[in-house]
Amino acid sequence: MNYKKLFYLLIFAIGLAVNLPSAKAQSITQQNFSNVRVDELTDDQIRQIIKQVESSGLPESQLEQMAAARGMQPSEIAKLRARVEAVKAKNSASGDTDATVKGKDGSRSRSFEGEVEEIANSDDKKTENEADAALQALKSKIFGKELFANASTTFEPNLRLATPLNYVIGTTDQLLIDIYGYSEANYKLTVSPEGTINIPYAGIITVGGLTVEAATARIRSKLSPIYSGLNSGNTKLSVTIGNIRSIKVILTGEVMKPGTYTLPSLATLFNALYSSGGPTDNGSFRNIEVIRNGKKVGTLDVYDFLLRGDLKNNIRLQDQDLIRVPVYQKRVEIVGEVKRPAIFEMKSNETFKDLLAFAGGFTERAYKARVKVLGNTDTERKISDILAKDFDSYVPQSGDKYFVNEILDRFENRVTIEGAVFRPGQYELEPGMSLKTLIQKAEGLKEDAFTNRAYITRLTDDLNTELIPFDARKIMNGTVADIPLKREDVISISSIFDLREEYKVTINGEVRRPGEFGFSENMSLGELILKAGGFSESATPQRIEVSRRVKNSDATSASARTAEVFQVDADRNLSIEASKFILEPFDIVTVRSSPGYETQKQVKIEGEVLYPGYYTITKKDERISDLIKRAGGLTALSFTDGASLKRAGNFDSQLEQEKESQKVQQFRRIQKNAKDSTALDVENLAVRNNFVGIDLTRILEKPGTKKDLFLENGDIINVPRQLQTVKVSGEVLSPNTVIFDKNKGFKSYIANAGGFSQNALKRRSYIIYANGSVRSTKKFLFFNNYPIVRTGAEIFVPKQEERRRLTPTETVGIISGLASFGAIVLGVMNLLK
Repeated sequence: MNYKKLFYLLIFAIGLAVNLPSAKAQSITQQNFSNVRVDELTDDQIRQIIKQVESSGLPESQLEQMAAARGMQPSEIAKLRARVEAVKAKNSASGDTDATVKGKDGSRSRSFEGEVEEIANSDDKKTENEADAALQALKSKIFGKELFANASTTFEPNLRLATPLNYVIGTTDQLLIDIYGYSEANYKLTVSPEGTINIPYAGIITVGGLTVEAATARIRSKLSPIYSGLNSGNTKLSVTIGNIRSIKVILTGEVMKPGTYTLPSLATLFNALYSSGGPTDNGSFRNIEVIRNGKKVGTLDVYDFLLRGDLKNNIRLQDQDLIRVPVYQKRVEIVGEVKRPAIFEMKSNETFKDLLAFAGGFTERAYKARVKVLGNTDTERKISDILAKDFDSYVPQSGDKYFVNEILDRFENRVTIEGAVFRPGQYELEPGMSLKTLIQKAEGLKEDAFTNRAYITRLTDDLNTELIPFDARKIMNGTVADIPLKREDVISISSIFDLREEYKVTINGEVRRPGEFGFSENMSLGELILKAGGFSESATPQRIEVSRRVKNSDATSASARTAEVFQVDADRNLSIEASKFILEPFDIVTVRSSPGYETQKQVKIEGEVLYPGYYTITKKDERISDLIKRAGGLTALSFTDGASLKRAGNFDSQLEQEKESQKVQQFRRIQKNAKDSTALDVENLAVRNNFVGIDLTRILEKPGTKKDLFLENGDIINVPRQLQTVKVSGEVLSPNTVIFDKNKGFKSYIANAGGFSQNALKRRSYIIYANGSVRSTKKFLFFNNYPIVRTGAEIFVPKQEERRRLTPTETVGIISGLASFGAIVLGVMNLLK
């Protein structure tokens, strides 16, 4: 990861993470980060910010622009650079890697100091808004704020519930009165502005300001004279609310959207807070007041709901209630190894223990003995520690920031044993534990343990390491004094196999699975051949050769033996001779092929012969002319001058492969900067490099001569039909194919193609004949001697390499050099006169 680039990405993000909210609700683009304190950040916070910046996928330029515009101090930038490098070193040591941060547009971080002015001129508002949104998420969270900021959360009152008995009836409420039993009647009545309803036969009844329970009792008393069954219980009365009325409440103080709100009369305090967006960054979450008729009738502590699910103070609102959210009195922040790091509001009587409960308590890796706190005095900041015994009594002050660190990544009672024991690993260092006790806990030494020399790696007081050797077997049998162990001791007991080269034997040649095999004591030659899958069909069991290393050679002798070679005669059944021969480590066994064994070799003939196809070579000295006869001879349209032999690239050695590759590269260098129209010709030329130029006409006239080549496995002979054209390609004005005319020469065909182009390299022109042979242009004095053109050939004109023109500085330098040289010559001539 490029940490230099990442450093600039972190500048603005960390500024957001370490600052408390501003004095009023405001956008991120209005904040000032000149008071950023890098020393207050933990390594985990830096890693978290790195991860969030990476996931945002924003251009680094936008983050750099905002960081510079917010006034981050140069001293803090220097501190941040050191912190980033420290995190880099720690991640490298632990094997962690981070991806390089890139923006959505693939851009990378650029120089922060040098490009601020350029970046500041950017007017890409959309990208800036995206950067604002991503970086806003990195701010320290105010506990409880997300409850009202989350758009998916709703606190709308449930209007389908049964009417609460303590619901206070008001103007415009609709009452549903049902009478059932011996008598049946129902009424749907709306409460008048005076708070009354008019029941037929009973008259006007005042219900405004009464609860549903009290109104029911009053209605019952008015209806009892009319419905006598109400007194005896034979007739029942039910009073419920139909359409509920709306009420108006006022939200004021530190709320996101203060004002007057119209809510259903069943609404509670939480409903009103949600409608207004909740408290601002400066608003209190623990002392929200409900004022009714000039008196405070309730106080809501949102923490009761968030931490305990307690809604006892979520009172139901009434018309003209006033909800006031005051500013917070005390806020502190806790970060690090707690389950819920955030900014918390504290009451005056609450202690650090309460703060820890708000944060969900310590995580499993928290260092619980001491907590660091950064506080403020009237003139400067201060740092102090809170011990575990003081958690119950320590009273936080507003602005405090608490850091809960991790426990140390070390063990107080660990020892490690590794190597040739049955249960290697880490063990508890018990009081008085010795080396012998630990080996016994590890189930003892393995049979392959190298007991003569083992080591204890021990940390000294200054954290350097020292090696303490011991004899493991003597420790175990008690012939030497046991060694007491210390914390973080590492005991290493090697295996004898770890201290020597791995024993192997090698078999190659005519076996089914040649290669290396592990050596075993008393392994015989026959057993190795069986491991290799046995003999192949072509193998001869006689004269199996075994080569062995020489350990005691005379280094001073010029004729000293470098290897010892044995020959073993066996049979295919791996008789007693093969079983008797015992192998040693690093032996190399070679099984040779039978002298008279040959696999079938095939060639192919195609084109203008009577019977084209594949033919098997019947004898070692079979020639091209013999194959033509076996194929029935040539047809009437055969063109023997264009016949070709393709001997495909089966390279017998790495050297031959490299030579072939160099040839192809040489052809391609000739065509460097060639046009696309000639690129295919280069590839064809590379393929034709496998062709052998033969003269089939001469071969058939005089079979058996040196031109009549012996056939080899995989050969392909092609006898084409009579060719009538010549192809012209490369650096000519109009590459094309021209009808062959024996009276035309090389330059005539070039003229038919429009002539040489301006970039043509005439002296390197060449012809590829139909049989695959190549002839190039020769130079005689000042003239080009072009090759003869034959039917079916291809003329190719390569391109000149472009020459770099001299720069004005180079031209002046050469002229100055020549002038100086001329002046020197004139001076010498004057001296000689």
